[in-house]
Amino acid sequence: MTHDHLAPAGPGAGGRPFGRLITAMITPFAADGSLDVDGAARLATYLVDEQRHDGLVVNGTTGESPTTSDAEKDTVLRAVLEAVGDRASVIAGVGSYDTHHTIELAQAAAKAGAHGLLVVTPYYNKPPQAGLLRHFTMVADAADVPVMLYDIPGRTGTALASDTICRLAEHERIVAVKDAKGDLAATAQVIARTDLAYYSGDDLLTLPLLAVGAVGVVGVPTHLFGAPTKEMIEAYERGDVAGALALHQQLLPAYEGFFRTQGVIMTKAALRLAGLPAGPVRPPLVDATDEQIAQLRTDCAASGRELA
Repeated sequence: MTHDHLAPAGPGAGGRPFGRLITAMITPFAADGSLDVDGAARLATYLVDEQRHDGLVVNGTTGESPTTSDAEKDTVLRAVLEAVGDRASVIAGVGSYDTHHTIELAQAAAKAGAHGLLVVTPYYNKPPQAGLLRHFTMVADAADVPVMLYDIPGRTGTALASDTICRLAEHERIVAVKDAKGDLAATAQVIARTDLAYYSGDDLLTLPLLAVGAVGVVGVPTHLFGAPTKEMIEAYERGDVAGALALHQQLLPAYEGFFRTQGVIMTKAALRLAGLPAGPVRPPLVDATDEQIAQLRTDCAASGRELA
């Protein structure tokens, strides 16, 4: 398979380096909390073959990366690559608050055959913009794999400034941004100034971001609502704005339902109800309550998917 990421990135260049529809995939665990490698392969296959995904992020925060070991991350990545790597982009989450550890993870992911790297803004230690510029540049220099920046200040405590993103866009391997900043004006400015391919990191804002030049989404409810999300993106791209809006509005209850508490908690609950690989979450997270699960059923039904 020839992957899209080999084409020029950014809407101005017609590029969608990792496709349109990507999911930040959960990491399935067995009942005892150990890694479910077969489940990861089966879930990846379902997402690509049944939910129409162009790509998957493995070992992101939704994949519970804070509580999986480096060895587990490598195992999951290789399992997903073997299952779907011939027909979908597989992007490895490698970000941390330690530049040298991030580089180690990036190099390991490149060695395993990842098609891209998702690198989150360093969290907790709140580096200045000069530090962010150095961090992302060092990671992009260290592994010969396309990089997607992940800008999510609500989690990390630090936003990527527009000027910093524009400077990073000059790096040949930094090709995309997962945007969860919620600042449409800033995003529109960066899209206009660079050839970066922007992906919505907030499912609710996918359609508004498409309107200012984004190319797709890295989603979470897309575990079960991938196909209609892709229909929404395709409708917008062919000029059917009314059709895209109708799909956006249909999906609003699911968007809300998956994020009534931490996204991975509700996603694993939804997947269990759907009979798909998931398992429990690892501490310090806790599994969804009966009340939360009942509300999730209602939310998903309102968006057109009945759960057991």
